[in-house]
Amino acid sequence: MSSATTEPAKTGLTDRALNWVEWAGNKLPEPFMLFIVLFLITGVVSTGMEWSGVVVSVPGSDEPTVIKGLFTGEGMAWLTTNLGVNYIGFPPLVTVMPILLAIGIAQHSGLLAAGIRKLFGSSPAWMLPYVVGFVGVISSIMADSAFVVVPPLAALVFKAAGRHPVAGLLGGFAAAGAGYSTNIFPTSLDALFAGITTSVMDALPGYEFSSVNPVSNWWFNIVSSIILGFVAGFIIDRLIEPRLRRQNVPVDEIAVEGAEDSAESAEQMRAALSPKENKGLLFAVLAAAVLTAVILAAALVPTSPWRNEEGGFLPESPLLDSIVFIVVAYFMVVGVVYGAIVGTLRSTRDAVQMMSDALKEMLPFIVLAFILGNFISLFNWSGIGTWIAVTGADALEGAGLTGFGAIIGFIMLASVLNLFIISGSGMWAIMGAVFVPMFALIGYEPAFTQAAFRVGDSATQVITPMNPYMIVLLGMLRKYEPEAGLGTLMARMLPFVIPFWIVWTTILAIFFFFDLPIGPGNGIFMG
Repeated sequence: MSSATTEPAKTGLTDRALNWVEWAGNKLPEPFMLFIVLFLITGVVSTGMEWSGVVVSVPGSDEPTVIKGLFTGEGMAWLTTNLGVNYIGFPPLVTVMPILLAIGIAQHSGLLAAGIRKLFGSSPAWMLPYVVGFVGVISSIMADSAFVVVPPLAALVFKAAGRHPVAGLLGGFAAAGAGYSTNIFPTSLDALFAGITTSVMDALPGYEFSSVNPVSNWWFNIVSSIILGFVAGFIIDRLIEPRLRRQNVPVDEIAVEGAEDSAESAEQMRAALSPKENKGLLFAVLAAAVLTAVILAAALVPTSPWRNEEGGFLPESPLLDSIVFIVVAYFMVVGVVYGAIVGTLRSTRDAVQMMSDALKEMLPFIVLAFILGNFISLFNWSGIGTWIAVTGADALEGAGLTGFGAIIGFIMLASVLNLFIISGSGMWAIMGAVFVPMFALIGYEPAFTQAAFRVGDSATQVITPMNPYMIVLLGMLRKYEPEAGLGTLMARMLPFVIPFWIVWTTILAIFFFFDLPIGPGNGIFMG
């Protein structure tokens, strides 16, 4: 008996592959050190290219770009005089920070969690998988909190409705992770991506392109969120839950003391929100409606200062340039109204604390932005970004890879890198610096390249052991299956990855081949 329990289990091909991913990922330095290494490599390479007299000609530009080296007199003077400017002027900080403060009020007042509970608790049993799928996809509005809020709530409502709680647990996590880069609402992630996309286009000075802002992928995101939410629900309903029942996975938590708590919580989740919470949600919705009416009244009058010189709004206008303000206004207004009604926000001190808590959660990015801003600035100032873009575009054109096949290759590369680099901002800073200008030179708008990155950035993060929230989910799963390991978890996440990847790429292909706008004022092809 004892020998049977101590005999090592055989390792399958999938387990060996995932073990290799974990081993290789652990060899990578953490993001801040990774970008220091990349910064130094760029500095060395740029210096060597300057000494070699490398120049590059951007199509449509009269003057060639001369590569400048970091480790030269000019380069060191540039670094020492611009170190702080490169950081504070990093475009994502300009857009992300205000939105983050407003979302902090909406989240810490309890509004976002109450909205999720309302959607979960009011849904019939047959619809729960699809509600969990949709809510999971759009839960990225809460940033990383989605990974620890949605799965246990989904498990509770599944249990209360007589469905398998582990299906809700796994489905909530998979939808939140595999669809993390899309949302029907503009989020801080949209602002972050847009800032990086705009900054890397400095590699092509004077090159005309449609401006990128937090809603530049909005139409694409809305369609993706709805369809991926349905796909996630279908997988939960038709694949995950039936398999869990066939495997006789327990529907009750193993720990006796936890089972009572879970049952009580499930009963609370099954019931309606408290009258005060319902009232708070109602007044928050009414406040959003009033704000919408005010914005429409201000923008639609013929003499509105938010119109462009032609009297419209597209492709550019003061209204589109005010997107950050509009997003901040919505989240702040509904968050304050809800908090005031339910009593979580009694004074400006509470509001300041909520915004401070939101900033605390974002501190790792604020620190990372220091080296990100300087890395991208060096990439642009040195001319290496320009050289890579022109050389890469010429290579793609020479190989005939200028159509959607090149986009698929780009998405596949992002999906593979996503197994090792979990930081979406870090990975986009690397890939965006290379591919945004490169694809611009072969005719694709930066906003479209950003949309393609979203597809590859999300799907595979729910099967990589480098995702720290996988450990959190494993702890939740072990309440039902004490013997479950990372391999168990990854095997159950895999059914979400391939369908999400295929469906999301198909959505992008439909936008591409029908030349549909992917956001207000943003298309696919240059010119």
